[in-house]
Amino acid sequence: QARLVESGGGSVQAGGSLRLSCKVSGYSPSNYCLGWSRQAPGKEREGVAAINSDGTFDYAVSVKGRFTISQDITNNTIDLQMNNLKPEDSAIYYCAAAVGNSCRRGRFPFGDWGQGTQVTVSG
Repeated sequence: QARLVESGGGSVQAGGSLRLSCKVSGYSPSNYCLGWSRQAPGKEREGVAAINSDGTFDYAVSVKGRFTISQDITNNTIDLQMNNLKPEDSAIYYCAAAVGNSCRRGRFPFGDWGQGTQVTVSG
């Protein structure tokens, strides 16, 4: 089972940027999808961005062109750079993992999550 610990988040004005980071451990290095999901009040949790063990990326349509996911294999971290933030991006963001699976074409089959970090965008 993957262990995921987030840092970052906070409050920002619309149009601003934030960066989230996640320390990951306990996952197979050969087959996985690591990424981020989010949940706004009254809404279902949704996948936002992911990186697969083969180096491919996937993003939700709503964040394409604004969010960038990156991975530091040496330090076992994944980051989410969020630019041009909008009020509708406000949510609790969770670092997430799908061990033994991949994230493609907008499908994010995450099975493990971190504790979450709040992102608030005011506009």
